[in-house]
Amino acid sequence: MPTRHPSIRDAFGTRLRVLRNSAGLTQEKLAFRADMDRSYVGQVERGEVNVSIDNVAKLAKGLRVRPIDLFEFTAVE
Repeated sequence: MPTRHPSIRDAFGTRLRVLRNSAGLTQEKLAFRADMDRSYVGQVERGEVNVSIDNVAKLAKGLRVRPIDLFEFTAVE
């Protein structure tokens, strides 16, 4: 099985998890605030899905941050 290299989806998911934990939220609570399914939040945090701009806005609203704050991570290759 080929080695999977970190991607921008992984970096975004890690950033989402950091912000969520900093806010003291569970995946379930964030999902409720963002009006989305908890399993989807988990998939985003694991870098399993490509997030639409609409969902970036929903996640930011749920975290009470600006959408750009979700993209403050080290560049990936």
